[in-house]
Amino acid sequence: MSAAATATATAAAPEAPKKKSKKLLFIVLGVVLLALIGAGAALYVLKSNTASDEEGADGEEQVAEHSKEPRVPPTFLALENMVINLADPGGNRFIQLGLTLQLQDAKTEADVKAYMPSIRSNILLLISQRTAEEMLQVQGKEKLAQDIIATVSREMGYAPPEAAATSAEGAAKKKKEKAKAAPNPVQAVLFSSLIVQ
Repeated sequence: MSAAATATATAAAPEAPKKKSKKLLFIVLGVVLLALIGAGAALYVLKSNTASDEEGADGEEQVAEHSKEPRVPPTFLALENMVINLADPGGNRFIQLGLTLQLQDAKTEADVKAYMPSIRSNILLLISQRTAEEMLQVQGKEKLAQDIIATVSREMGYAPPEAAATSAEGAAKKKKEKAKAAPNPVQAVLFSSLIVQ
């Protein structure tokens, strides 16, 4: 009996590890299967996001291409240098100033040249009302540039641009007006030289 008992025990022993190895095999296969499903889902999500990003970028580029006209370089009109007395007490301060007008096109340049004597006179009057202190500050120069644009616009029959809006309502109103109003022919006033003495 002892040999038979040993044979049965030996036969039973290999069966126990087989059960454990089958459980372990199923667990490992389940984990691998879940990992493959997760990787496939992640790959699908990444591809769909990349495809929609590319479609969005292509769509935006196409809209930008169709909505934007080719950019035309502006035309620059240099004014003669001016020497002007400033409004300081005593009247002994003056400014030597060189200005260049940035215009939207060559046709506008011809139109501005037709009005040049009155435009130059109005610019001289604007500058003669400033003090040396105003002209030495950046804000003073920016305000002068805006005033010159407004003066040239009025002289040529365009609505002068409004001063910068300080509230959100004013900004929204200005945006609506800008959409309705004809574009201003003078895009910017550039200072080519500025000496205060």
